[in-house]
Amino acid sequence: MELTFLGTGTSTGVPQLRCGCPTCTSADPRDRRLRASVLVETDGKRLLIDCGPDFHTQMLRHGARSREDRLDALLVTHQHYDHVGGIDDLRPYCYQEGIIEIGFPVYCQGDVARDLRDRLPYSFRPDPYPGAPRFDLREIEAGKKFEAAGVEVLPVRINHYILDMLGFRIGRLGYITDAKVVPEETIQAMRGVDTLVINALRRKPHLSHITLDEALEIIGRIEPRVAYLTHISHDMGRYADVAPTLPSNVFLAVDDMKIHIPDGQ
Repeated sequence: MELTFLGTGTSTGVPQLRCGCPTCTSADPRDRRLRASVLVETDGKRLLIDCGPDFHTQMLRHGARSREDRLDALLVTHQHYDHVGGIDDLRPYCYQEGIIEIGFPVYCQGDVARDLRDRLPYSFRPDPYPGAPRFDLREIEAGKKFEAAGVEVLPVRINHYILDMLGFRIGRLGYITDAKVVPEETIQAMRGVDTLVINALRRKPHLSHITLDEALEIIGRIEPRVAYLTHISHDMGRYADVAPTLPSNVFLAVDDMKIHIPDGQ
């Protein structure tokens, strides 16, 4: 399995607009972060987790310039704009040789499905405007496994302040973003993963996101072989300053980083 970090930033991205802090003015490309999203490639399938407002730029940067480039499904953690704001840009993946398909598969909770129908009503009309994207919303629930393009996925419960949302376990990969609380049942469901991706917004406490120290504590409870931190804000500090302070098996993810997750149990 291969995972590509399309973006590793929080909702404002890094650099943040109207900010002249050392991170935002850093010349180090590792300090430039688009909104958080990953591409998972396994068993010949390509699954996108979250589709934020930077999706178009991310996919062009990733080389999506030929008709052979494809995505098989989208998994959505929750409905906040930095995680779904680019869904309209999936329209090229809703077509095959100019003929619209039944709909691009989107796996999400029921509240997310309702929100997407409200945001994108033109995508769900019986007679859509020519060229409009079409989506096949498939509702999922925490704790109930499902298959996306034949790939088994376990959605797990995450608390994002007052919002219950999803993380995902795919084989030996665990993916958690925007967590404020990771329930014990989710800790247990994630135990045994080889690679854990988890959010770490900054060092100071935050209303709806875990801090660096809290992320490290959760990593210690799940005990993956290796962990990568994502959904990072400019308040975390510069990559060159933070990375050397982390445990030997924990890394700051950076945009366009590709990692390998070994197969097996």
